[in-house]
Amino acid sequence: MRVLVAGATGVIGRALVPLLTSVGHEVTGLSRSTGRSAFLAGAGARTVVADALDAAALDRAVREAAPDAVVHLLTAIPSRLNPRGMPKQFALTDRLRTEGTRNLIEAAHRAGARRVITQSVAFAYEPDGDGLANEDTPLWRNPPKQFRRSLDALRELERRTGDAGGLVLRFGHLYGPGSAFDTDGQFVSQLRDGKLPLVGGGSATFSFTHAHDAATAVVAALDKNTTGVLNIVDNDPARMSEWAPEVARILGAPAPKRLPAFVARLVVGGWGTAYMTRLRGADNARARLSLDWRPRHTSWRTGLAAELNGRVAAAN
Repeated sequence: MRVLVAGATGVIGRALVPLLTSVGHEVTGLSRSTGRSAFLAGAGARTVVADALDAAALDRAVREAAPDAVVHLLTAIPSRLNPRGMPKQFALTDRLRTEGTRNLIEAAHRAGARRVITQSVAFAYEPDGDGLANEDTPLWRNPPKQFRRSLDALRELERRTGDAGGLVLRFGHLYGPGSAFDTDGQFVSQLRDGKLPLVGGGSATFSFTHAHDAATAVVAALDKNTTGVLNIVDNDPARMSEWAPEVARILGAPAPKRLPAFVARLVVGGWGTAYMTRLRGADNARARLSLDWRPRHTSWRTGLAAELNGRVAAAN
């Protein structure tokens, strides 16, 4: 199968491209410049160059790739985030999820692609409810204002994917090389430096996804006709009060301090506080059934330990 990966050098893309080529797919990576073509060539893929926000250039690139399937992993998320500045920091990513999705799906249709798979998130569910969120759970009805535009962008991405008969994969909190949970990633750096407190007791529930498991889900989805939305997360959702101290222990860092929510609001605003106190975990049962997919890293407890221990040891 000829597969065009948009966002081929991101956290998921770097795991996905070599996996796709290893199982026999003919892979083309979409890039805004030729600067990443060496990685793609080394992984057995070729490169087409276009900005996803330039509809004409993107159309030419997609026609050149002539894909059977298009995988949309485009984001432009800064490596260091300030929750108060989220609208500004996510402006380009929001455009990639709205204008970019429209341009990519339309170009894919004109080029004759039969399959579209897009990336969304599994941590934007309505937080008020019992148990883990499945794909029928509504997205956050009244999120903090800093998150509203980004959530609207995710809704549009998912709507356009559905209208195109495609499949949305909602990934959890990503870890692995290049992620916020890499050795120099934001979460790990903050924990190492004692700068990531447990706000309001750390009551947010995180569902994690290793980049390799995200990639294997995409590969599985290419061989299926499944449409709609699926949660791609591990089997072990955990409150921040569980995972943050454990990651600190792996790093040999002090246990996170506690910070009242009302104090946190003064520092990180409503979205930052909600992110650390209100997120809801996600259930992966539907993906396991629909895609016959299983995460290799069934729990962040062993997955993060293996990832961080190996990479910290290699750096020393």
